[in-house]
Amino acid sequence: MKQYRENDKYYSSEHLVYRCSYHIVFCPKYRKRILTGKVSDRLKEMCVEISKAYDFTIEDIETDKDHIHMIITCNPRFGITKCVSLIKSISGYRLFNEFPYVKKSYLWGGKFWSRSTFIATVGSVSLETVKKYIENQGK
Repeated sequence: MKQYRENDKYYSSEHLVYRCSYHIVFCPKYRKRILTGKVSDRLKEMCVEISKAYDFTIEDIETDKDHIHMIITCNPRFGITKCVSLIKSISGYRLFNEFPYVKKSYLWGGKFWSRSTFIATVGSVSLETVKKYIENQGK
């Protein structure tokens, strides 16, 4: 992603300047506690690789045994659900290939990730600040 200005936290593409950040949480199928050790470390590496390949940014990432948290910044034209779908599909496929015991022992159904995902916006200013700004327009 191209930064709007040097040392600025905004990004730009054709006719668009943006900063759209999201808090993402999702978990393995059956909420299995498998995101530990080498699986967790490799998952984090994969997510960063995927984000670079598809031009979005993972600003922070951490796993617990049964879920992963991320803060993702992406172009609104691309969309956060596309980012999440890419991460889940590519990382699931690669993790099964690199750690076959996970599929055999824990996730026999053939899917690494559950279908559900938590997505919340993360603002650079609070909702209350924006509301006050809008209310005070034209005064």
